[in-house]
Amino acid sequence: MPRTIAIVEDDLSYLESLSEALTQHGYVVRTYSDKQEALEGFNSSLPDLAILDIMLKDESEGGFELCRALRQMSPYLPIIFLTARGRDVDRISGLRLDAWDYITKPTSLQYLMVRISSLFRIASTSQDSAGDTTQLMLGHLELDQNSMSVLWKGEPLHLTLTEFWLIEALARNPGHVKTYEVLIQITRQHFVERNTINGYVRRIRKKFKEVDPSFSMIQTVFGVGYRWKN
Repeated sequence: MPRTIAIVEDDLSYLESLSEALTQHGYVVRTYSDKQEALEGFNSSLPDLAILDIMLKDESEGGFELCRALRQMSPYLPIIFLTARGRDVDRISGLRLDAWDYITKPTSLQYLMVRISSLFRIASTSQDSAGDTTQLMLGHLELDQNSMSVLWKGEPLHLTLTEFWLIEALARNPGHVKTYEVLIQITRQHFVERNTINGYVRRIRKKFKEVDPSFSMIQTVFGVGYRWKN
């Protein structure tokens, strides 16, 4: 069955050309020109992947708001920001909303097609692995992949999708070091540096310490990465 891709873009000429290119590659394409129209479409039926511009007509952060809404509907839907806004602050904001990629215009259609294909492979791999062991209990940690929930000492932690993925990767291999390179791949994001991973870990530790001030299970291996204490 062909994959469905939703495009939210207020430049109608660009929207039409991108839609045509994706259709020629065998995708079913749904197009929306503003946030409200897209929300109505998503509430009716979710796509397999969403491509969002940030500025939508008179809403300067309409794409960011759509991303938040989509994450509430599906924590693991691949989302790509495709936008002319190339500032680091916008890129960081997009990735913190758990978009899987952030691509600035102009970009080649060939590159975009490769990224879409890559993200679909990652999504398929994630879904296949979810069927293996969906729950993990390790000491005071309880992790459920189906509900994307984490409990520590019985208390729920409100993690983003990327934070959940990082915790899952560390906790499933206690005592083993996850290098920065591995953790970067786990985020499913394209533009991620070591400092980005450090930022994620700081926020994760803070959330654990909000329910347990003595929390110290995530250990730093300086210059290499992190591990879950054995």
